[in-house]
Amino acid sequence: MIALLLNFWLFIPHEALRAELPYTAFLEQVKAGNVAQVEIKDQQVQGTFKEPILWAPDEQIEPVEHMTFATTLPPVEDARLLPLLEAKGVAVTARAAGTPWPAMLLVNGLPLLLLVGLFYTSARQMRQAQGSIFDFAHSKARQYDPARPRISFADVAGVEQAKLELAEVVDFLKSPAKYRRLGARIPRGVLLVGPPGTGKTLLARAVAGEAQVPFYAISASEFVEVFVGVGASRVRDLFKKAKETPASIVFVDELDAVGRQRGAGFGGGNDEREQTLNQLLVEMDGFDHGDNVIVIAATNRPDVLDPALLRPGRFDRQVVVGLPDRLGREGILRIHSRGMPLADDVDLAMLSRATPGFAGADLANLCNEAALIAARRNKIQVEMVDFQDALDKIVLGVEGSPLLDERERRTVAYHEAGHALIASLLPGADPVHRVTIIPHGRALGLTAQLPQEERYNHSRDDLLTRLTVLMGGRAAEEVALQQMTSGAENDFLQATWLAQGMVARWGMSEAVGPVGYRTGETHPFLGRDLALEREYSETTASLIDQEVKRLLEDAHQQAVDLLTTYRAQLDQLATALLHEETLDAARIQEILGLIPAALAGRRPVGRRVVTAVVRADPEPVDRP
Repeated sequence: MIALLLNFWLFIPHEALRAELPYTAFLEQVKAGNVAQVEIKDQQVQGTFKEPILWAPDEQIEPVEHMTFATTLPPVEDARLLPLLEAKGVAVTARAAGTPWPAMLLVNGLPLLLLVGLFYTSARQMRQAQGSIFDFAHSKARQYDPARPRISFADVAGVEQAKLELAEVVDFLKSPAKYRRLGARIPRGVLLVGPPGTGKTLLARAVAGEAQVPFYAISASEFVEVFVGVGASRVRDLFKKAKETPASIVFVDELDAVGRQRGAGFGGGNDEREQTLNQLLVEMDGFDHGDNVIVIAATNRPDVLDPALLRPGRFDRQVVVGLPDRLGREGILRIHSRGMPLADDVDLAMLSRATPGFAGADLANLCNEAALIAARRNKIQVEMVDFQDALDKIVLGVEGSPLLDERERRTVAYHEAGHALIASLLPGADPVHRVTIIPHGRALGLTAQLPQEERYNHSRDDLLTRLTVLMGGRAAEEVALQQMTSGAENDFLQATWLAQGMVARWGMSEAVGPVGYRTGETHPFLGRDLALEREYSETTASLIDQEVKRLLEDAHQQAVDLLTTYRAQLDQLATALLHEETLDAARIQEILGLIPAALAGRRPVGRRVVTAVVRADPEPVDRP
């Protein structure tokens, strides 16, 4: 830049060395014959005089002598100028208009600047790419700082036994010397086993919150990549980070993603998943005695894990995180509703009795749905009716538009009336809670039953009663309408599954005997078997089929006999459904007139058992 300024100063005439003449003054000097030569460049004219002249641009300035001059041609071309210059013998030089030096600098310097910028960008990208190559093998575990708001055991309910098991781990992390002084060794790994949504991840975070130690969380699937060896490298990196702190917890969710049994499958013994598992086994068994690193893993498929993972020294302890009982469900509801403005009529104890089989995630969803329904109704508090509607939505499905076709409504009404009447007649059947012919989800109608109490074991008589209730829908169609429809598809699927369990798994058939076979099961690829061979002969398979068919036919015939005997009550229920569309328990008993004193005081407690009329879909709506 300095050189350009010097060049500009040296080679461009300074304005003070020449006279700046108006165009008219220039013409006068030409006419007087005092101009020796001119140089015309665009609109600018420069030249020299034959004799110096006195000139000052301002009358207040004293004139000085000038031998050179400059002037500017007018925007309109003067046709007299060139002939006049030629006539007076003036030497004329013409030059093309040049590019200003700022423009020249821009034109010549911009490519250079672009080239330098491109080189810098490329070098930066290369450095980032080089760094990403090395970062590719780093662990993707997320670290939760113990200083952040913590989750404690007070935020977990319904899994009291699991909390007791994990409290020992917390105590070790807080005061390990107490255990080492007695020669005790804390379990190096704790495996949380249970259905989805029961709070396994929440329990692991509660352990970290109670112990106030760093908590590293990662899903097992994040270890595995396309490139062989990356997963093992990530495992090493994760445990390296965990060992840098005095005590820490490593939580691996969905352990079965990498922990399935080795030595089978299409990858043989050299695939990425098995190398990751091998490295995990090494890290868990290679702890130094001074390393207070505890591995907590969660899975809902412990049956497919490699035996080396489950041996003492790795996952020493398995903690079952099962579905909560009634008191546990009430505690979970209190935790998830403590931030909600509840109305006085909300009875969480009643809700806990009506939701057996619900996991913690299901109960959290129930509270959230109730709040959404209350907000939709512009309420300032969540009322019991909102919880009931939310429960119906979750269990029964979203309520659809009523059926318009009269023939379809009549068929559905008799079908559901058959279920309800059979359940009301048979002793030991779960009480009917509601019957409706309004579609819910993919069901055209449904009969909901609420068991009296939570039951974990079912007798043969209870299951036979359940089979008869399932057959009540088809039996009602045959007795009242003399027809068969596809609406009983889901009933048959549930009944067949139940009958197969009675015959082949629970030893309730005298013909087959007290044996257990795996029938009707679907096995995803477990990592050790591509297919399970049938473990019984063709003769046994035929006998199982005959017994299943006999149970179903007997239940169907019993349903037909009962509905034939109580045909008047069946017609009354169906007629009431056609007019009212939905009947509750009190209305059903009023119509039937069957209210034994023994049934008057029993309280509906337990899981809703739904028998639904479904459309002709290839898959069932409800599961038994």
